[in-house]
Amino acid sequence: MTFGSSSGPDASTELALVAARAADDKQGTNTIVLEVGQVLTITEMFVITGAANRRLVRAIADGIEERVREECGRSPSRTEGHREQQWVLLDYGDVVVHVFLDEMRQFYEIERLYKDAPRVDWPGTVSD
Repeated sequence: MTFGSSSGPDASTELALVAARAADDKQGTNTIVLEVGQVLTITEMFVITGAANRRLVRAIADGIEERVREECGRSPSRTEGHREQQWVLLDYGDVVVHVFLDEMRQFYEIERLYKDAPRVDWPGTVSD
């Protein structure tokens, strides 16, 4: 198992896209991928998704962990929020995945904090 950064930005993008597709497959809402490496020196990318209820937050987070392990051979070095199921954070080092309960996502507005970070288009991206 590999923790932290793998082999550069291409591996980071691949992991982020695998996580985004996994969230989308588990009914994550408004899933976005942001390149935050220029703003944050501690990670390259954020994947942000929402869920309608706590049970779905857990299912999405578990689905992402499983898919990333299967397709990328990686597990998060740290996770937070599984017990509360309102905001689960999966930290892969170079990619941080945020799975929000919809109300929590609206409250924290994390996308607004990183509005200048470039978005990565992927097949599940909804045009504004």
